[in-house]
Amino acid sequence: MALSPLLEVVLAAYEVPFLDLEFDESTVTIFGVLAVTVLILLSGFFSSSEIAMFNLAKHRLDGMVEDGVEGAELVKALKDDPHRLLVTILVGNNIVNIAMSSIATAVLSIHFGGLVGVLLATFGITAIVLLFGESVPKSYAVENTESWAVRISKPLKTTEYVLYPLIVLFDYLTRQVNKLTGSTGAIETPYVTRDEIQEMIESGEREGVLEEEEHEMLTRIFRFNQTIVKEVMTPRLDMTAVPKDATIDEAIETCIQSGHARVPVYEGSLDNVQGVVHIRDLVRDLNYGETEADDLELVDLIQPTLHVPESKNVDELLTEMRENRMHMAIVIDEFGTTEGLVTMEDMVEEIIGEILEGGEDLPIEEIDADTVLVRGEVNIEDVNEALEIELPEGEEFETIAGFIFNRAGRLVEEGEEIEFDGVRITVEAVENTRIMKARLHKLERDEEGENEADELEETDAN
Repeated sequence: MALSPLLEVVLAAYEVPFLDLEFDESTVTIFGVLAVTVLILLSGFFSSSEIAMFNLAKHRLDGMVEDGVEGAELVKALKDDPHRLLVTILVGNNIVNIAMSSIATAVLSIHFGGLVGVLLATFGITAIVLLFGESVPKSYAVENTESWAVRISKPLKTTEYVLYPLIVLFDYLTRQVNKLTGSTGAIETPYVTRDEIQEMIESGEREGVLEEEEHEMLTRIFRFNQTIVKEVMTPRLDMTAVPKDATIDEAIETCIQSGHARVPVYEGSLDNVQGVVHIRDLVRDLNYGETEADDLELVDLIQPTLHVPESKNVDELLTEMRENRMHMAIVIDEFGTTEGLVTMEDMVEEIIGEILEGGEDLPIEEIDADTVLVRGEVNIEDVNEALEIELPEGEEFETIAGFIFNRAGRLVEEGEEIEFDGVRITVEAVENTRIMKARLHKLERDEEGENEADELEETDAN
């Protein structure tokens, strides 16, 4: 049987001696099937190469290079020019896929005729390429990104040499088109974004990769640079301080009774803090110093401290305190009035959680799944997270006590209740005018239970 007219036209287009030979259908079919098989493998190679090379994170590749992984240097060299790498893969993949489609069309046309052969080749090759040239190899590359990137680096470099003229041409044309369209032509970002890291943390906690405590700590770290000093400080009412004219014994007694190693020293009032004293210095100089105890004064042991605005970010303050080797800073408002103080411990607790001492109560105590008991100075954001609610935060307040005062519009007493957006808030303890503790209870489940009870009563009555 003679060759199909379509194949005869293709062969006649090239004046090459060996094409003058007569080929029967079976020979052409065998060579065609072999060629298509090889091209499918090449298509899978290029598809998987794209996934492996561009899914390999820069920091992980740097780690592989530092660890001396064989082939990692070549992978890094290829990824140093991601635009050239992508063009190499795309040129190779398109040549392979077009050649595969042409050969399949020619072979199928021998047996089924021109139009039918074209249709069979179009749909058949599409299905084969999707399965064996795209889906399967890309899935493998996703699961074995690092090892596969190393294994295909040398073949990719060889491909770049073989197809060099085409790659240079299309690389140049692509960049010119990008300029015309205003595109930057950036193939990949050299870093992981903040949002991506946070999404990975959330995903890791959902999938069980991260423990709940690890998830909370990592979340606090990302929240740290958005926290201001006012949110973590010890308020003025809770400050323990000593006057400048106090004796050494009085200062030591104040430190012991308060349980603090450092206390501020003020002159006149807390609005004029001179610095801080450490109980270590007080005891050492009193008992082992060169100065006679009767001549030793508190002013001689005062160490300087920072005065910072309440709106200062805690990450900036932490850096500043470390550079100045200070453990305490005085917080002032816009009028220069002392609002409170902040210590290294206060800022560290924002990351690792509350550090409790002695009989100190938990800031948020879980009573049951829908009820928590919280201290008045606890931040609203922490309450929302603990109870999975959405109490608003205002410019005038950040704590649960501030929220209660804002809603009530006056001083409140123990036992008073307010409701807001499905949450009942009960004032548990008040000291003078301060709210010390409050109980928060979600009402949704109770209301659902009451509705169900009402429906049962109506049913029984009927």
